[in-house]
Amino acid sequence: MNPAPASGLVTLLACTLPWLAPRAAAAETDPARPNIIFILADGKYMPDLIHDFLVDFIGRHKEEPFFVYYPMIHIHIPIQRTPDSAPDATDDQLYADNVAYMDKLVGKLVEELDRLKLRGKTLVVFAGDNGSIRPPAYTPVKGRQLSGNKASMREGGSRVPMIANWPGTTPAGAISHDLTDFSDFLTTFAELAGAKLPDGVELDGRSIAARIKGGKGTPREWVYVELTGKSFVRDARWKLGNDGGFFDLKDAPFEELPVAGDTTDTAALAARKKLQAVLDTHKAAPWDGTARPPGKPAAKGPATPGNPKPTKP
Repeated sequence: MNPAPASGLVTLLACTLPWLAPRAAAAETDPARPNIIFILADGKYMPDLIHDFLVDFIGRHKEEPFFVYYPMIHIHIPIQRTPDSAPDATDDQLYADNVAYMDKLVGKLVEELDRLKLRGKTLVVFAGDNGSIRPPAYTPVKGRQLSGNKASMREGGSRVPMIANWPGTTPAGAISHDLTDFSDFLTTFAELAGAKLPDGVELDGRSIAARIKGGKGTPREWVYVELTGKSFVRDARWKLGNDGGFFDLKDAPFEELPVAGDTTDTAALAARKKLQAVLDTHKAAPWDGTARPPGKPAAKGPATPGNPKPTKP
């Protein structure tokens, strides 16, 4: 099977920042969460407005190639009420409501692609952008706690689920254990759309188009993760941090086993040398603990195990 290039690409990224939503002076706020807007002045729910915009955009471009990047604003603190939330919902219930409403909006978007007869030529990619901020006990996988959480250099901080769905092209129910990171999206989408990558630019991304279409492809050997001056590089078995920490990932994402500095294990020594070579060419940007990305307003966050004191994210 040699499918034609995708005419539609929809990328959904779960868990983005609620303060990216526009503020309206007359908008309604949650009394339990002052200054947090969840319903606009005209009674509209912001995620519904975003969904309506996307449906309109896809409808206007259904006869030509289109790309949709959809950063969803659910599942990020502060957790807000949804139109389906009960008046007396607890914080845990509100969290579940947000998961359910996000799922409902994804379903409605897929239904729209079906209605427009675009599903068979549209790739939909859904992924999380980071691990949970809650303690690992809240997010067990197969009954076991993950190692670490959001903003940590542990597996629970950066290892996230990703789903690629393309009826008639992507094998249903297939599971890939290949290493993949977000830098692979550009190269993958360019290949699937038949687009040319820019000349004179060195890209870390490795296309996973062949894997999405059911083939083997050429999986990457390592992935690199960086946050607030800290970084690590890992392969399928080993992880090396820029602080010198070296770990065996044979039981990841549940445990990351420290490897002694004086180990004589030949496999570990060879892996450390290979990963160090990657770190040597990928230097983490310095971070003084105060800088924020341009345009992001200061906002106090609650104390959590990964954020022991209220901070300005």
